[in-house]
Amino acid sequence: MTKMTELIKEDSKISVRLDIFVSSFADVTRSRAQKLIEDGMVRVNGVTKDKNYKTRLNDLIEVTLPEIKPCTAQPEEIPLDIVYEDNDIIVVNKPKGMVVHPASGHYEGTLVSALLYHCKDSLSGIGGVMRPGIVHRIDKDTSGLIVAAKNDDAHISLSSQLKSHTMHRIYHAIATGKIESETTIDKPIYRSPKDRKKMAVVPGGKPAVTHVYPIELFDVGATYVKCVLETGRTHQIRVHLASINRPILGDETYGFEKAKIEKMFSQYVNGQCLHAKELILEHPKTHEVMHFECDLPEYFKKILNIMREKNN
Repeated sequence: MTKMTELIKEDSKISVRLDIFVSSFADVTRSRAQKLIEDGMVRVNGVTKDKNYKTRLNDLIEVTLPEIKPCTAQPEEIPLDIVYEDNDIIVVNKPKGMVVHPASGHYEGTLVSALLYHCKDSLSGIGGVMRPGIVHRIDKDTSGLIVAAKNDDAHISLSSQLKSHTMHRIYHAIATGKIESETTIDKPIYRSPKDRKKMAVVPGGKPAVTHVYPIELFDVGATYVKCVLETGRTHQIRVHLASINRPILGDETYGFEKAKIEKMFSQYVNGQCLHAKELILEHPKTHEVMHFECDLPEYFKKILNIMREKNN
């Protein structure tokens, strides 16, 4: 890693937004500067600050630049559960445990590698060499539906639908604790100031809204829920449910490890019980509204059945 520091002494460098200052100082793009700030790689007087922070006299700015490892995603012959495919889009039911695109520590066995093998050269290039065709993501240990674009026009259309909230992503989850009525969680999310690898509800963070609908309540202290995303922040459902003390069963990052229910179902769970079950979008070319749905994973259904038995 490369570390750069500067002590603010010049008037021209005072009252400058932190992301703008870092962009100029480290000679990186504005978006790259913002990502460095989000990842905790920028410190002002030894502490992290928001990108909107204005520099002050005698501020010591420290910027740590991670080493850039040249890498491109490579095709791999990995089976895909294809729900729908045409010349413009492909909808896949991603299994639990699969990373969507290459990243540090995960360069092989990704969904992107499988798509490159299956689709050959028919993936949009907007996402770059690491994320060809990728419009949105779901976490490694979250299963379910994800749509990829097979050309740039489709990518632009799908991205626009995400931004305008006209693409609907509906998740099913098992929440620990009881949720007895419909609830909307409207809490801003940003990278955790305590742990840059985690997200958290942070005042002044990015707006995030999740609608939660209880489907089934269990005596063991859990609720089978449907979650509808109004926004799409990183780890949104996981962070929001944890914020109301109803973390997702099996969530090692945001859950309660020592909870009785976690111990009860530990043999069946590996990662959070969260599944992207439905996806509603407008086809980029025909403009037809398309509704895709996939079944719950077997482990998920097994846990539900055990909980139902304990209700009787």
